[in-house]
Amino acid sequence: MIRIKRKTKRYLILLGLAAAVVILVLLIVHGVRSVLRPDTDTSAGLEYIQQEEAGSVAEIEDKINLLEQQERAEAGDSEDTRSVKERFSGAVVIGDSVTQGFSEYDILNTSSVVSKIGVHLYEADELIDQAEALSPGTVFLALGRNDLAATEGDVNEFISQYTDVLDRIANDLPDANIFVNSIFPVQDSAIEDDPYLADIADYNTALKELCDSRSIGFIDNTDLAEDQYFEPDGQHFTADFYSVWAEHMAEVAAL
Repeated sequence: MIRIKRKTKRYLILLGLAAAVVILVLLIVHGVRSVLRPDTDTSAGLEYIQQEEAGSVAEIEDKINLLEQQERAEAGDSEDTRSVKERFSGAVVIGDSVTQGFSEYDILNTSSVVSKIGVHLYEADELIDQAEALSPGTVFLALGRNDLAATEGDVNEFISQYTDVLDRIANDLPDANIFVNSIFPVQDSAIEDDPYLADIADYNTALKELCDSRSIGFIDNTDLAEDQYFEPDGQHFTADFYSVWAEHMAEVAAL
C-alpha cells in the first residue's frame, strides 16, 4: 500500500511539471506573437521557444531521476533494478558492425547506438557528429577492428588515427566521460581470411597505453569473447553476447 501511494505521488508531481512546461511554452508563444509585427522574422522567437522547451524537458528528466532515487532510498532498496536500456539512457556507443548488434538485437535504445558497417577511424567524423547531436554524458568507443588491415599492421599509424578521434570527441563533447573498448579477439578461421587480425593483441596493448597517457578509461573485453558467442564468421557475435558486453561497460563506467 505504501508503494502505491509513493508512485501516485510521483506521477502527480510529474504531471504537474509537464503541465507547467505546457503553460510556459504557451505564455512565451503568446508574448512573442504580441510584440512581433506580421512582417517581422519570427525565427529568433521560435528558436528561443524551442530552447526553453528543451531546457524544461531536461529539468523534468533530472527531477524524475531524483524522485526515483529518493523512492529507492526510502524503500531501503540498494539493488539497482534498472534495465540495461535505462542505465545507458545518457550514454552513446560509437562503433562498427559489431556495435550495430546493440540495435539489431534491441539490447540498447537506438539513441544509445551510433554505428556504421565497415567504418574506419579516419571516417569517424560522421559518427561523432551524430553522437554530438545526442549530447551524451558518457561515450563508449568500439572502433579499430577495420583498421588493422587498413593500416597494414602499422600500430603507430593506428594510434595516430585513434588520437585524432579522441581529440575530436574531447573538442566536441568536452563534458562527456570517454571510455575506449578494446578490439575484440577473433577466431582462427577469421585470421585465415584476414591475416592482419592476428595483430589484435599488439594493437590493444598500444591502445591501452594511449588511454593511460590521456587518463581515459580502457575497457578490456578479451575475456568476454568466448567461443559460444561467435557467429560462424568468427568475428561477429550472437544476440546473447550483447547483454554481457553492455553489463561489462556499465560496470566499468559505473552507469
